[in-house]
Amino acid sequence: MSSKKIGVIGAGKLGLTLAQLGVQAGYEVMIACSRPPEAIALTVDVLAPGAKAVDTASLISANDVLILALPLSKFRNLLQLENVSFTDKLVIDAMNYWWEVDGKENAFSNGADSYSEKVQQLLPTAKVVKAFNHMGYHDLADEARAKGVPKRKAIAYAGDDEWALERVRELIESFGFDALPIGYLAEGVKLEPGSPLFGANLEKEAFLTIFNQLG
Repeated sequence: MSSKKIGVIGAGKLGLTLAQLGVQAGYEVMIACSRPPEAIALTVDVLAPGAKAVDTASLISANDVLILALPLSKFRNLLQLENVSFTDKLVIDAMNYWWEVDGKENAFSNGADSYSEKVQQLLPTAKVVKAFNHMGYHDLADEARAKGVPKRKAIAYAGDDEWALERVRELIESFGFDALPIGYLAEGVKLEPGSPLFGANLEKEAFLTIFNQLG
């Protein structure tokens, strides 16, 4: 990737794991959440050493590559931030909808669109790619392997912009996984809860076997 900077929005288990993988891959990583930076600084130091806790607005302004690892119910809060623009940002959507957390009635609880398509609709000037949502955070932490190491696991990704897809491919590979493109952003629905591929911790060929059966 041309930029070695990543901003992770969300400091839960997934966000901290992705921040840790980013640091290990040699990226400058910032991480933010709804709490002030000082409230998460110690956690970040322990679980993602090398990452820097900052406020969300500063993170968005300072990074061209953003990973969304926050609850979907919190996503709209990002749209309310003042003096923040997502224009031309690469936004990697690692979010999933959980009604227990996000509520049964919201913009992501019904309809035919995949969650990432709705994120793209709400961020029309950004380039949204679905990735890092189908594998559990514990598997992400345990399964990262250098390129060429046997039994490397696959991370699937979907998007509509070729430039963005290439950057995400490079990111996935650098994090320690085989990058597996599955098509346009709408295909991301096959990685979401309710799909046989949600939770997949598989090598590329095994992943593709299931994906091809979905039609």
